Amino acid sequence: MTNPPKASAVPIAPPPSRNARFRILAFSVLAIALAFGMTSAQAQQDVIEAHGISPFGQLKYPADFAHLDYVNPDAPKGGEISIWGFGGFDSVNPYTTKGRAVSLGSIFYESLLQGTADEASAAYCLLCSTLEYPADRSWVIFNIRPEARFSDGSPVTAEDVVFSYETFLEDGLPSYRAVLSRQVETTEVLGPRRVKFTFKQGVPTRDLPQMVGGLPVFSKADFEANDRDLEESTLEPFLGSGPYVLDEMEVGRRVVYRRRNDYWGADLPINVGRNNFDRIRIEYYADYNAAFEGFKAGSYTFRNEASSKIWATGYDFPALDNGWVVKREIADGSLATGQSFIFNLRLEKFQDERVRRAIGLMFNFEWSNETLFYGLYERIDSFWENSHLAAEGEPGPAQKALLQPLVDEGLLDPSILTVPAVMAPESGSRQLDRGNLRKASALLNEAGWTVGEDGIRRNQAGEPLTVEFLNDSQTFDRVISPYVENLGRLGIQAKMTRVDSAQMTNRERSYDFDIITNQFPMSYVPGNGLKQYFGSETADNSVFNKMGLRNPAVDRLIEVVIGADTRDELVTAVKALDRVLRSIRFWVPQWYKDAHTVAYYDMYEHPENMPPYSLGQLDFWWYNAEKAEKLKAAGAF
Repeated sequence: MTNPPKASAVPIAPPPSRNARFRILAFSVLAIALAFGMTSAQAQQDVIEAHGISPFGQLKYPADFAHLDYVNPDAPKGGEISIWGFGGFDSVNPYTTKGRAVSLGSIFYESLLQGTADEASAAYCLLCSTLEYPADRSWVIFNIRPEARFSDGSPVTAEDVVFSYETFLEDGLPSYRAVLSRQVETTEVLGPRRVKFTFKQGVPTRDLPQMVGGLPVFSKADFEANDRDLEESTLEPFLGSGPYVLDEMEVGRRVVYRRRNDYWGADLPINVGRNNFDRIRIEYYADYNAAFEGFKAGSYTFRNEASSKIWATGYDFPALDNGWVVKREIADGSLATGQSFIFNLRLEKFQDERVRRAIGLMFNFEWSNETLFYGLYERIDSFWENSHLAAEGEPGPAQKALLQPLVDEGLLDPSILTVPAVMAPESGSRQLDRGNLRKASALLNEAGWTVGEDGIRRNQAGEPLTVEFLNDSQTFDRVISPYVENLGRLGIQAKMTRVDSAQMTNRERSYDFDIITNQFPMSYVPGNGLKQYFGSETADNSVFNKMGLRNPAVDRLIEVVIGADTRDELVTAVKALDRVLRSIRFWVPQWYKDAHTVAYYDMYEHPENMPPYSLGQLDFWWYNAEKAEKLKAAGAF
């Protein structure tokens, strides 16, 4: 069971599916490292010209590759795939905090570079044909493909790239503007299809060419002619160059994207075997159960199941019995999402780590997994769960070398050097684990929250300890309610408040909450995007640092991660950062599974060898017209 999808103006990292891939790329663009400026000596460096780039130089695919390894190059084009969206939407602009953005709102736009689903960090030319950069990556030049066209047929030019960058710099999300303004020194149009980014002096440039290359590109002419505004909610998409355009829309209820027959990049090696569906349709539902009923009735045709209860007990309807619907698990090698309950650290009652730790002890994952989730999940311990980057045991010598100076300066407790990495607490088979109850009670007593005759914990001022779980998901009621009961046994006045998706968005963005469910989608090669989630400078203006974390030790380690020059250095720095983040206990980690649990009407097919980092149902799956006709004839939908 995971949170249902939320449509909101969120950033991005190098993911697999189209929407996920955009979120990671956009997130990376919004939060990149500072860079060294180009000096006259550097100007004499040998310039590297390549078809792609990665943080440490290695690329899987050569310049003359024919197609990505995980696609079917002969996949037919046609048909429709339909999925569901949660709540509703009132905007197609995914780059503003105003309104609720439609799902796949970034589908119209492309960037100079694009990631793949079988490499964790590399990116290859999409709008560009090649990129040029010196060994120190103090600048980068992109050579735009002459055939690149916006959906109205106009060419993509260097001016469009510079305009898009400047628009994001002036009108992008506040946390994005704060970071980006300190990264890029200049942008230059060197020719109609040649654009240069020169980076500022100061910090490592490892990620900068790749990250600025991930910036979505809009049409300058369209923006100016139609007086568009990146900061405003709108129901008219900006003009992009992507393979899909808006076809139909019923605000808040349905949206349909149509594949362009005149898409300029259809035959590029990076696109062969992809973008196979003529139409992508999204049907919106107010709650999870209603969405499942819609799937059973054939109102939409592909479902990535996030409810363990439904997966275990709900798939017994006629369409499945008749063989019309396929139910299966597909391996997922990607990082866990970091799904967790998070505390609002801006509130005084959560300033004391002992209070946060006590509350965390009262969530019984083992009981929840057995009783509610049918044993389908594993507990999250790390922000890089399901990867080699997760901190384990006590820190080794290399990690200690990074942590010791922070201990010496009083920024970290000395115990960080000798104790194992913090793990989520274990509980017994009963809903209320009495051993954890005793531990939590002792912690609260130490923190000054003592139990009165009425069984309620109060501080010295007589104020009760209250906790509100803000929840917009019907499926989470059964998870939060037992947690609330356990906290009540501890003497905390806990409650769950149900809100709709619009209220949830507004309260999250105004930081008006005690505890919410959040996700931390990290990267295998994290960069300055870490500042968006964990940096002190973004604590009060980021839509990602929702807990309001301000910690100088974390800030320092983020800089070390950004500055890592080798993979070994990166792994050491990320493990040290993971160790420190977990020790702060601003989250109560939830769960993950290493498989996609999907169900779909039996007219879709996918490559035999699936990539590790993406399910790709909207990307490289395809439609079998013969199977679809048989289903229609049988009355499946």
